[in-house]
Amino acid sequence: MHVRTANIQINSGKMQEAIDIFNSSVVPAQKAQKGYQGSYLMTNASSGKAIAISIWETEADMLASESDSGYLKDVLAKLADFFEGSPKLDHYELSSENSP
Repeated sequence: MHVRTANIQINSGKMQEAIDIFNSSVVPAQKAQKGYQGSYLMTNASSGKAIAISIWETEADMLASESDSGYLKDVLAKLADFFEGSPKLDHYELSSENSP
């Protein structure tokens, strides 16, 4: 499996609104993507920092979601008013998983 992280700085006072849009718009858009396996959003309201993690079955699925025809461009546009600067995206291979 493959993982994309997005490190984001949220504008002051916009954290809850950004969380709400993540849940109402981003997650449904992700669920419609080929190879999508799940996502997490971690937030720190006091610093305004957020990390979004999405898990993909294959690297090709993850990269396709970022292409011009992929959903990510549209999602980032919906959230742009909440960001201070652009999100920093990184890619990883899921090398170990520990579930209860």
